[in-house]
Amino acid sequence: MDEMSNPAAARTPAVDGTGERAAGPRAPVSPHFPERLIDGYRAFLDDRFPREQARYEQLAADGQSPRIMVIGCCDSRVSPEAIFDAAPGELFVMRNVANLVPPYSPDEGLHGVSAALEYAVQSLKVQHIVVLGHGRCGGIRAFADDGAAPLSPGDFIGKWVSLLEAAAGRAGGRGQGEALPVFVERLALSSIEQSLANLRAFPCVHTLEASGKLGLHGAYFDVATGVLMRLDAETQRFVPAVSELPKRIRMIRAVGVEA
Repeated sequence: MDEMSNPAAARTPAVDGTGERAAGPRAPVSPHFPERLIDGYRAFLDDRFPREQARYEQLAADGQSPRIMVIGCCDSRVSPEAIFDAAPGELFVMRNVANLVPPYSPDEGLHGVSAALEYAVQSLKVQHIVVLGHGRCGGIRAFADDGAAPLSPGDFIGKWVSLLEAAAGRAGGRGQGEALPVFVERLALSSIEQSLANLRAFPCVHTLEASGKLGLHGAYFDVATGVLMRLDAETQRFVPAVSELPKRIRMIRAVGVEA
């Protein structure tokens, strides 16, 4: 799903190998429920559900009580449940384009992130909130690429990622001669820090963190290598989440990614 994984790229019409705009309509899409999901559900019923049925029954009877909230990106390549090997009921996950936390704005607007945050903190009483960013984020690139045109007249992505203005200022903007991909990754890290600052502007979050009842954390996942970085509370620098990766993981490299 290229358009979802890289909205900025999707703003430019597709071109063929000669640089000309690619022609031809999209193939017809079936109106039926996706067979891939049916197949996956069958596999779930055959394997995982029987193994975890007691847990599902308990969750149904007792409700959810996750201790950790993860604010992540809706990018299909970055699933918090997969990255952290989480079981059902362990994580309360809020995903949006570019894993952004807007500033505290108690007005009449519709605030999806704020609503999820309010529920997690006030009702579920989570003990940790993790802002999970990732490498090669299309939402971050959509903001950084000044030459990208809107995907639609509404330009919903453009308006949403304008929240990155503060993070760009925190990062010092794009340096002269700095390659766009380099700035995108630097901005992704800065946006995590900015989202944490925005979280602390919420009165309930500020009070709970100050009293030692809530921990705020930043993390960054690199899709190509599987490396997870965490924001160190003391140094305020991103460091590896684990001291050493298995050798078989270190050997994996994606095309165009330096070792």
